[in-house]
Amino acid sequence: MYLITLKFAANKASAPDHLDAHKAWIARGFEDGIFLMTGTIEPQAGGVVLAHNVDRAALEARVGEDPFVAEGIVSAEIIGVAPGRTDDRLAFLKA
Repeated sequence: MYLITLKFAANKASAPDHLDAHKAWIARGFEDGIFLMTGTIEPQAGGVVLAHNVDRAALEARVGEDPFVAEGIVSAEIIGVAPGRTDDRLAFLKA
C-alpha cells in the first residue's frame, strides 16, 4: 500500500488550468482499482492518495502522468506502507 502526498509547488497558480485533467487522472485511478481514497491536505496545502494493488514502479509512472505533477503544480512523494494492524473493514490491505 502507498500513501502519495501531492504538495503544492511553485506553479500552484496554474492549477485551475489543469484541474479537469487532474480530476480525470484521479477517476482513472479509481476505475483501474488502484486508488482507494483521495483527500485534501488542510489547509489547502495539496492532496493525498491512498493506493493499493500496484507495484512501486507502476505507481511512480502513474503519478508522473498526473497533470499537476507534470506541470509542476504539485510535488509528489510516494510513501510505502506495510499495514500491520487494521480494523476488520481494512483487512484486505494486509493481503
